[in-house]
Amino acid sequence: MRGIKVTTKEYRSLNGAEASLVQRVGDGSIIKRFDKTPFPIKQTDVVCPHFLELKWAYGCPFDCAWCYLKGTFRFLPTRTRPVIKDYWKLQVHTNRFLAEMTTPEILNTGEIADSLMSENSGNPFTEFIIALFERQTRHKVLFVTKSDNIGNLLEINPHDQVIVSFSLNADEAATRWERGAPSVERRIAAARKLSRAGYEIRIRLDPMVPIPDWDKQYASLIDRIFGSFTPSRITLGSLRGLQSTINGATDRSWLEYLNESSNWGKKVGFDTRYDMYTTVIRQLLQVYAYEKIALCKETRAMWAKLGMDYTKIRCNCIW
Repeated sequence: MRGIKVTTKEYRSLNGAEASLVQRVGDGSIIKRFDKTPFPIKQTDVVCPHFLELKWAYGCPFDCAWCYLKGTFRFLPTRTRPVIKDYWKLQVHTNRFLAEMTTPEILNTGEIADSLMSENSGNPFTEFIIALFERQTRHKVLFVTKSDNIGNLLEINPHDQVIVSFSLNADEAATRWERGAPSVERRIAAARKLSRAGYEIRIRLDPMVPIPDWDKQYASLIDRIFGSFTPSRITLGSLRGLQSTINGATDRSWLEYLNESSNWGKKVGFDTRYDMYTTVIRQLLQVYAYEKIALCKETRAMWAKLGMDYTKIRCNCIW
């Protein structure tokens, strides 16, 4: 591992404290901190803690209409087709990080790829990367997915350093705009199996869309989740679109719901977002006494309106 440098940087956390954290390992092509969002100052600024990416691949086999990868990779010849990086480089960079860094971190493998998209290959990513993380007890690896291809995960033991996060949506939204992804029911069933196998399971309800009868559809989704298992954390987010995403999209029918601007693209109107969040949060609190809730890429104003303290955020991608 000689010659690979771990670069650190002073970061200001959302609560105002500063700490020296990893900015990147080596050239940053494998491990790099997601720090694209500025420190939130204005009420319209979005809140996002800076987390570490483990960029093992890029692209996605699913065809979600609003996927930001359509914009991010629109100039690549492969577009959003899955591309897996060299496992040797992945191993060297990951081992360097695991051996050197003492501050516990979660490394997100699903920011620019679906974390489970290589599971049918001869060398599944889950088997490869979990083996590295299980050699230590300080850091964890996070899989973020819409897949239900969990056969390999069910056979891996131990998996103490692993978190699996499923992205879910209302059935109508998923059917219309998350084309190619397994049904919501199949994703919930996969999450239930992994939860019963002892995995920590998180849920992203993102992007929530104000489709007709959205209140009934998201209420039903919450009931189905808790009828199957109890997630360790739920992160809520609403439909949003960076201009690059909009430019790269082919199906733009979802744009009709975006009528507000932020420093992270266009959003659903403030009052509608507030109604959606309030409805779901009320159900979680009153029906299930569940409080482990956070927001994703949401503004300071929304956190305040909901009476939530963003400086204490515990969302999908962090501890």
